[in-house]
Amino acid sequence: MSTATTTDAPPSRPHAADSHDLIRVHGARENNLKDISVELPKRRLTVFTGVSGSGKSSLVFGTIAAESQRLINETYSAFVQGFMPTLGRPDVDVLDGLTTAIIVDQERMGANPRSTVGTATDANAMLRILFSRLGQPHIGSSQAFSFNVASISGAGAVTTSRNGQTVKERREFSITGGMCPRCEGMGRVNDIDLSALYDDGRSLNAGAITIPGYSTEGWYGRIFSGSGFFDADKPIREFTKRELHDLLYKEPTKIKVDGINLTYEGLVPKIQKSMLSKDVEAMQPHIRAFVERAVTFTTCPDCDGTRLSEIARSSKIRGISIADACAMQISDLAAWVRELDEPSVAPLLRSLGHTLDSFVEIGLGYLSLDRPAGTLSGGEAQRTKMIRHLGSSLTDVTYVFDEPTIGLHPHDIARMNDLLLQLRDKGNTVLVVEHKPEAIAIADHVVDLGPLAGTGGGEVVYEGTVEGLRASGTLTGRHLDDRASLKPSVRTPTGALQIRGAATHNLRDVDVDVPLGVLVVVTGVAGSGKSSLIHGSVAGREGVVTVDQGAIRGSRRSNPATYTGLLEPIRKAFAKANGVKPALFSANSEGACPTCNGAGVVYTDLAMMAGVATPCELCEGRRFMAEVLEYTFGGKDISEVLAMSVAEAGQFFGSGDAKTPAAHKILVNLADVGLGYLTLGQPLTTLSGGERQRLKLATQMADKGGVYVLDEPTTGLHLADVEQLLGLLDRLVDSGKSVIVIEHHQAVMAHADWVIDLGPGAGHDGGLVVFEGTPADLVAARSTLTGQHLAAYIEG
Repeated sequence: MSTATTTDAPPSRPHAADSHDLIRVHGARENNLKDISVELPKRRLTVFTGVSGSGKSSLVFGTIAAESQRLINETYSAFVQGFMPTLGRPDVDVLDGLTTAIIVDQERMGANPRSTVGTATDANAMLRILFSRLGQPHIGSSQAFSFNVASISGAGAVTTSRNGQTVKERREFSITGGMCPRCEGMGRVNDIDLSALYDDGRSLNAGAITIPGYSTEGWYGRIFSGSGFFDADKPIREFTKRELHDLLYKEPTKIKVDGINLTYEGLVPKIQKSMLSKDVEAMQPHIRAFVERAVTFTTCPDCDGTRLSEIARSSKIRGISIADACAMQISDLAAWVRELDEPSVAPLLRSLGHTLDSFVEIGLGYLSLDRPAGTLSGGEAQRTKMIRHLGSSLTDVTYVFDEPTIGLHPHDIARMNDLLLQLRDKGNTVLVVEHKPEAIAIADHVVDLGPLAGTGGGEVVYEGTVEGLRASGTLTGRHLDDRASLKPSVRTPTGALQIRGAATHNLRDVDVDVPLGVLVVVTGVAGSGKSSLIHGSVAGREGVVTVDQGAIRGSRRSNPATYTGLLEPIRKAFAKANGVKPALFSANSEGACPTCNGAGVVYTDLAMMAGVATPCELCEGRRFMAEVLEYTFGGKDISEVLAMSVAEAGQFFGSGDAKTPAAHKILVNLADVGLGYLTLGQPLTTLSGGERQRLKLATQMADKGGVYVLDEPTTGLHLADVEQLLGLLDRLVDSGKSVIVIEHHQAVMAHADWVIDLGPGAGHDGGLVVFEGTPADLVAARSTLTGQHLAAYIEG
């Protein structure tokens, strides 16, 4: 036996695989980026800052995350890619060191009325399996507890071939689903006011039907008049019972009109399929107005709004049905699941418990699994999407967050910061677009874009540490330590808006007087009941204008000029100056370039490959016919006007030959909300969440309402822009308006005349008014979480 002597081996060079520690971006030109280059450290937390419109989202989402997703999609077969969205390569020279990107953005969760918090996070799926295994009495598989599966049964003859012989057998089948048969799993039933569907004094050919889109001049008119079920020239009030039944309720029936095979269906089932199966909030405004006028929604009396059939509700675990479990506050449901000690389903209980605990960790323990997904705020939706990533075993992944602190009280931001650091410490790269100083402070690396917005931005003005940012002299660096001071005096209310017995969601019979003629801030931790109080008891009143965080619906043809109504006075001014029709100055109407149909680009579909958009050769991207561009107003053609920024257009239409007061007024409102950098023709699809909300605010500032309700107007605002927003709120109040703001930003709280603080906690721990008074009294008392954080903020 011999012993070998060992000597210290010389230190080896790092392995080549360990040298890829950077994400390198060179020559990025997406949207307003000006050929920029950055190097981002992997497995670190990088925060991107800069004023709204400086190019943060273009760099993070439009370049880095978009290319990562495109490259992942290319790994699938051509067949699979055909079913996936096609993504174009971003306009960038070099992108090195990318890892798989998981995007957690602010987009609201789908407005499908069947989607709930439980179905969106798979918690419902696990709960259904749990009840199918442990529920007593046992009623069937997991689908017996699903409100999306109907119970059906049937029987019939089945023909099979055996040993060359044809055999007929009688077969029966049944599926036990959990859907309530009365409301079909919607939780509510509707009652249609028939008088809102038609004018019974007219005939069908004379336009009796008053449903939007059901014109007698189109296909519906041809179907009704050619069906033969009734006389289309007879007034509806003279219809027989049979004719009226066929008009309103007839089941789908094949008919032939002018030699074309068509399907006739009564008005009521047609409306229920085409309109009432959708979320009301997701409808176009004119259709929503019709539905709200013609249809009354009430809680389903059979299932009491639980969406589940009686048999699904009869099976229980320790006295709790699946409907009871879904209605529980998630923090309570998590505690109940932990008490279930059943070895046969131990892995399921562990997984379900972890998912529910993640809700609590992320500050959403106040939700319930039966909460419709469409009712979540942007911040709540974003944090709900985070749930599935918190327990993930994946490492070396790039997580991309778009302002994760949206909708969070200062008390909750520390918890969000801990979650972001946990993701980083697992070996992941975390990229965060953020404005809040508390979130910027935890960054390992900061990229500050600017110096301004729009065409004045798109450059990297600072890259380095947070301390370096403070000393850098950039706009973000200068404002990073801004602290608002309390106002020396507050306005005197001119009256009060009374709220009595408010009990929406978690509110506990709240009585409060909201002062009028002043700036009121409603605050409290996430889930304390702020939105329930204001949207449930104030927003629907006469004279109240509500600007919420709901998405703006518009195609790539929509832009700020079309959305705000600005294009209308501009078109009329062009038409009057040139003696032609206003329709010529619309890229969606008579003035559109015939080659690209007014889109400015020609799209070539390449099946599973990314489609190619090339500038139109005829109009060179200007969207209009050449003869339209010969008409000018104030020395500019219509395409040059649409290429102007809001600030430039404000000067153009404010004085001189092009003076147009109607257009100038809208442009002033856009500039007031901090959108002076947007170009008039910029597609709405390219705007950030904060920009869309401020666009809505600018549009509704012209409304005649006396009370304005704003839901977190600081969303997406840079620290330097908050001051401008406060100036706008002051101007609204000084002009005689009452302004109620739901807000967490301490600068807005400090600037208020009156604060209403809800709490003390979230969910069933909240729902009470814990303070009402001036900001100075709130700071002096320090009796609530808000008071403590506001005092710490002001004292710096």
